[in-house]
Formats: sequence, C-alpha cells, structure tokens
Amino acid sequence: MTAVQDERSPVRAAPAPSPGSLSERLKHAFGVPVRSVREAPRRPLLVVSAVALLSLVVYAVVRHFVHTSMVDMIVYRAEGAAVANGTDLYALRVTEWKLPATYPPFAAMLFVPTTWFPVPFLRVAITLGNLGLLALLTHLSFKLVGWPRRELRPLGVILVTGCGVWLEPVFTTLRYGQINLALACLILWDLTRPDARRSKGVAIGIAAGLKLTPGLFAVYLLLTGRIRAAFVAGLTFLGTFLIGAVALPDATWGFWTKYLYDSSRVGKTEIVDNQSLRGAFARLLHTADPGTLATLGAGAAAVAGLFVAAWAARSSHWLPRAEAWGVCCAAVTAVLISPISWTHHWVWCVPVLVLLAAEASVEHARPAAVRRVRWRAAFWATLLAFFSFAMWAAKPQGPAVLHMGPLRQLPTSVYPWVGLCFLLAAVIRIRARRRAGGAPVVRLPGQRDGGPGAARRRQQAPAAR
Repeated sequence: MTAVQDERSPVRAAPAPSPGSLSERLKHAFGVPVRSVREAPRRPLLVVSAVALLSLVVYAVVRHFVHTSMVDMIVYRAEGAAVANGTDLYALRVTEWKLPATYPPFAAMLFVPTTWFPVPFLRVAITLGNLGLLALLTHLSFKLVGWPRRELRPLGVILVTGCGVWLEPVFTTLRYGQINLALACLILWDLTRPDARRSKGVAIGIAAGLKLTPGLFAVYLLLTGRIRAAFVAGLTFLGTFLIGAVALPDATWGFWTKYLYDSSRVGKTEIVDNQSLRGAFARLLHTADPGTLATLGAGAAAVAGLFVAAWAARSSHWLPRAEAWGVCCAAVTAVLISPISWTHHWVWCVPVLVLLAAEASVEHARPAAVRRVRWRAAFWATLLAFFSFAMWAAKPQGPAVLHMGPLRQLPTSVYPWVGLCFLLAAVIRIRARRRAGGAPVVRLPGQRDGGPGAARRRQQAPAAR
C-alpha cells in the first residue's frame, strides 16, 4: 500500500482472534493484538530490543547517581496512611519540604494499599509499574493515531518504552513517583474505545476524580457530539465525589470548600517547574501573582484550544487522524490552562510525538497545496524540546526567577511555547485539508475570507491527500 493510499483510506485491521486465556482477554480489553509481537519482523525486533535495553541500563545507572527522591510517592503513601488511620488528611506535612495533600479524598482512598509495603519496595514497584504504563500509553497512542502498521507497533512500543525515559516529563514522573502516566492511560484508553460502548466515559470520570484536570476531556466529548459519553464521565466523577463524601465527610467538605482554592498548597506559580500559561505569565511579568492578565490569557487559550480540538474531531471527512488531532489538542489545552502544570504533567508529549511522527511519515506523499507545515521539522523540533530539559538548564536560583531577561524567558517556558505552536499547527493542518477537500470554511473570530478570489481558489484546490 502506498503512502497516498494510507493517507486516504483506512487500513482494515485483521479480525481479532476470540479471547481464550486470561492474558488474551486482558490484551483484548486494551486493544492489544494477541499475535502482534510474533508478527513483528525478527531482526528489527532484536535490534530495537537491544537499543531499548541499553537505554534502560544507562537510565538505571544515571538514576543511581542522581538523587531520586520519589517524593510524590511518599506523599501519596502518607495520604493513604491518613485515611487508614483516621487522621486529618489535609493537615499532614511530609518530607523535608513539608508537602501537603492536594488531591481529592477519593484519590487518597485509592492510595491506602501503598501503606501495606515498605518504601524501598514501593520505589522499585512503582518505577516498574510506570515503565509498564509508558508501554501502554505508547500502544494506546499508536491505536489513537492509527500508525504505524500493526505488525510494526510492537517495535515502536519497545523503542519508546526504552528510550522514552529520557523525555523530560517521563523522566521526572519516574523520579518523583508520580501518577501522570496512569491518568493519561485511563483517559486515552477511554477515548480509543468505540463510541457505541455504553461505559465510554467511565475511565475519564475516574481520572477526574483522582485529579480534576482530566474533566476537560468530558467537555471535549460534549463538544464533539458524544453526549452520552460526556454524561457518563460526569456521573462517574460525581460517583467518586459521593464515595469520598460518605467515607471521609470532613475531608470532602474541607477540600471542596477551602483547600481546592488554596494554590499555595500546590506550589509557587512563578518557578520554572510550572510549565502552564499562568507560570509563563508570572515569569514574563516578573510577579508571583500574574493576576487578571494571566486569567484572561488562560481563558482565551481554553476557548481556542477546545474550539480547535472539536474542529479537528468534526473534520474526519477531510482530515486523516482527525480524532488524534482532537484528543492531542484537548490534552495540550488542559495542561496549558491549569494554574499549575508541573513539567511531569506534560507526559501527553508521547501521543503528540506519535501524531507528529505519523504526519511526517506521509509528508512526501502530499501535494504542495496542502503541505503547509514541514512535519518532519515539526516532529524533530518537538522531540528536541521534550528531550532538552531546557527549563532546568536555564533555571535561575531563588528570587532571580522573577528578574529574567526576555531571552532567558524562552527556555524556562519551553512547554507553553511548544503547546501553543502545536495548536497553531493543528489549525493550519485542519484548514488546509478542509480547503483541499472543498469543505465549508470555518473562520476564527475576526478572520477575513482571503479576498474576492478565495472561493475560486478553494474550488480549484487539488483533492486532499
């Protein structure tokens, strides 16, 4: 099949074998083809496995010499202990940094099993678990994008799992023992399920019950016409609230009436660890409280990002990988507009990079009329940004973070810049494909129609590739 055919026609998946053993049923539940590894080319599989293993060995050595506190894991364990022991959940302070609990009571209840094991065991178990989740996230990203061919996906999963530990968001997730990969897998698993499933939205609701930001994906479902799934997500989230309210009424009351709105419990807005738009505004304006301007900027980004995400998903007639563009735009919007988005919240770089790699792989098949962005350059630039650790290399000491010059601002806010550029690239991609396919023009507020000859140029545009 040529690249042009791959761009215009969906690849029909081979019929899945009937599930038999428990392992096969689990593979089917996550959409993993049972025979995929056996179908992969043997020699490339050996080479990719060797590269991945070497990368993980080097990572283990670096991890040994770099202070790996897994501090967030310790906080989660303390939250579980507070629930198990009946102590005040939001009064606890742990580690040398005196960190508090910041998640809803429902999340703390799920952390109770971590109290059954000693910390040294948890360090190993959670690290291995996160590597498994990275492999699952990669597989779900391939499934979302529909690329590469099915027999090549095991190679990609192995390669990304082995080398993806050097992506800064993944590296810091492993370093702190965070739950970002678990949340991303819950969301992406839900979004890659058929819309006809009555339970679609449950995993998004659970993710929102653990950490509120995933609730934006319920809005995405609503805007893209999947009303039932959006309501299922909302009702599931309500269920997590009720579970917390029944089991921990005092903690639930305190969280939803007081602690949720106390941003000082989460961290300082202005430090470079915070890669949200609000953090970028704080550093740009040289103030710890960027105020109304940052709020308006985040609000505009929320409206624009959700518009682009919904526009992409609703352009499936003209746009290949439309759902992947929509989901990735929604994910980027979520981390951009959150008041605090630590660098490890950007684990959504994995599906974003898979999507850009897919666009780059078929770039040569596109006619010049729809080749508005050089996708190979976009992929490598984005990959470099997430491999760079730029914010840490340029991180100033102490209060100097509020006195940086314009050039110093760029690397310390690298992820917001990448996120905004990705949304812009999505607009260019969607618009080009819709124009090439003769779709009705959708204009952003204040946008002109391109002059009196625009309609004629759209009619004469070549067919989409």
